[in-house]
Amino acid sequence: MADADYIIVGSGINALVAAAMLGKKGRKVLLLERNDVAGGCIRTEEITEPGFIHDVMATTFVLFTTSPAYGVLGADLARHGLEFANTEDATGVLFPDGRSLVLSRDRARNVEAFSRAHPDDGAAFAREMARFGDNAGFVFGLLGGRLWSLDMLKVVGKEAWKRGIKGLAAFFGEALVSARPYLETRYKSEEVQGLFAPWVLHCGLNPDNTYSGEMLKVIGFAMEAAGAPIVKGGARNAVKAFEALIREQGGSIRTGADVERIALDDAGRAMGVRLADGDLLTARRGVIASVTPNQLYERLLGGEKLPEAVSEGVANYRYGKGDMQIHYALNAVPKWRSPGLEKTALIHLTSGLDGVSKATNEAERGMLPAEPTICVGQPTALDPSRAPEGKAILWLQLPEAPRFIKGDAAGEIAAPADGRWTADVREKYADRVEAILRSHIENFDEAVIKRKVYSPADLEAMNVNLVGGDPYGGYCGIDQFFIWRPLKTSVNHTTHVPGLYHIGASSHPGPGLGGGSGFLLGKALS
Repeated sequence: MADADYIIVGSGINALVAAAMLGKKGRKVLLLERNDVAGGCIRTEEITEPGFIHDVMATTFVLFTTSPAYGVLGADLARHGLEFANTEDATGVLFPDGRSLVLSRDRARNVEAFSRAHPDDGAAFAREMARFGDNAGFVFGLLGGRLWSLDMLKVVGKEAWKRGIKGLAAFFGEALVSARPYLETRYKSEEVQGLFAPWVLHCGLNPDNTYSGEMLKVIGFAMEAAGAPIVKGGARNAVKAFEALIREQGGSIRTGADVERIALDDAGRAMGVRLADGDLLTARRGVIASVTPNQLYERLLGGEKLPEAVSEGVANYRYGKGDMQIHYALNAVPKWRSPGLEKTALIHLTSGLDGVSKATNEAERGMLPAEPTICVGQPTALDPSRAPEGKAILWLQLPEAPRFIKGDAAGEIAAPADGRWTADVREKYADRVEAILRSHIENFDEAVIKRKVYSPADLEAMNVNLVGGDPYGGYCGIDQFFIWRPLKTSVNHTTHVPGLYHIGASSHPGPGLGGGSGFLLGKALS
């Protein structure tokens, strides 16, 4: 007798969504996680001091609360305790000289604020969001639909009929524009350009990558509509809600279960998995792997002969920049020198569009950026329960960290001979970041109780799918996205092995907490 209808390897957001979707269809699912807790990059711990609750990696759930997966599963998850905290001020930018600008959930307020930055920019923003709103159904259909399907053919055909072939070509031409020309032609102020430019980093891109301009429209539209919500009590509560729902549906979750390989039957079909401890677990209908291509084809299918196109595709698969996380426990709420940022969920500290471009270029060349783009989250501004009364935490993400260090753009930190991150380099680089943070927060030194830093190497050690600390499952440029993700031969979430499916950040529609690949596969499978 089989152990489950479907076995899922991994337990990140896509695995959880797939399991819940299949459970709603009455399928028995067994979800396996090699770590001692489920959740993948959704991880909450008291890593600084007792009572200070930190989301170690992922924290913002706007892509989930606006996703089709949440539309289907949201009520069930709420029944199992999932609640979100939000704020009116979703994101902001803070320049070295103290200038700042905030994007709120109020269109009129945003237009007014952008107009103060430049008289033309408020109207420009309203025009851009209105145009995107007209295209939103098509854009989200492309980003979140099964690309190789009759449904997608109908979606594109309907748009071709509505727009005409030339109009459709014009749409795609505009969608391929990179962020730099998009921002420079639409907005005239450094403030508005600087507000949006850092968000390409959270898509695994840089401001000069093809289609990064379109992603800024997506993010601006989503955050204005839905803010930057976090899970009340910590992101781990989202995982707990999923776990409760999956078990309620008859599924099960095993942690500390390290899958060593995919087991194939005599016909070459995936029939289960073998764990590192030797246990063989079997599946009636198939195996779903929420891992990187290298983990899937080189480890879990290690020793199996691969089709030449698959073997070549895996060998050529590229990973993006690394990521760093810095967490602070504070004995007081931070006092920003620039007013109006106290309740802003996510603030980018940057010198603007050129600053983001420069830091990204340095990181991609293996250099520690001289002036990194710093994303500062203020979880306790949304959810005071994350810290003891009157105290606070800060969540910092540095999305421009080299995976392998060749040097320091500032010429201050010696690069290790082997290019690997060390504790010494990690802390010295964190000191650079902290100096920038200190310049903006009036009470920083007296407020800090403790900090905890994770280098790209530390993040990979926690999750094998974060190759070199890349949190996006691989480089997200156009040649490795959409119908070409993860491989040029990929068709939706199938593999060349019958009964074996591939989901996660490395598959369409890519990274983020939207659970897109898990939703699409869970919806498609019977």
